[in-house]
Order: sequence, then C-alpha cells, then structure tokens
Amino acid sequence: MALQKPWRDLDRSTVSSAPDRPGVYELGDSSGAILAVDHGVLRDELKTALAYGDGDRVRWTETHTLERAREVATDHRDRLE
Repeated sequence: MALQKPWRDLDRSTVSSAPDRPGVYELGDSSGAILAVDHGVLRDELKTALAYGDGDRVRWTETHTLERAREVATDHRDRLE
C-alpha cells in the first residue's frame, strides 16, 4: 500500500517546502509508479534525491523520531513486496 499522500513534483520548490524533520518518503516516476521507499530527515533526503535524479515525484509522511521513521519504512517496504 502506498503512502496516502498526494504526489508532488521532485523539484527545488518541493525540497524547500519539505519539513526538516524525520519521516518516510516514496520516490516515483512520472506515471506514479513507486521507485523507492526510504527514511531520514526529509529535506536532506530529498535534496540528495533531487541532485542524483532518483525520481520525478515524491510524497512523504513525518514521524517523531528517526527510529520510528526506520520502522515505518521497513513495514512499508514489506507491504509493497
């Protein structure tokens, strides 16, 4: 099951609007297919994804801690398989 958030274009304005907090994010292609699920400090992670061209779109959900983000990302990956 995908994150229940709308896709956003992975561009500079989206990265700058991302929270500087831990969370889980999905990277997708232009058609909305999920390419990757990961976790970390969202703004930092999305800066890296944008710089490396890892996807066209992104959506995320915040968590309170990096540990919780890691748990949610692992569960989320397991559901996608």
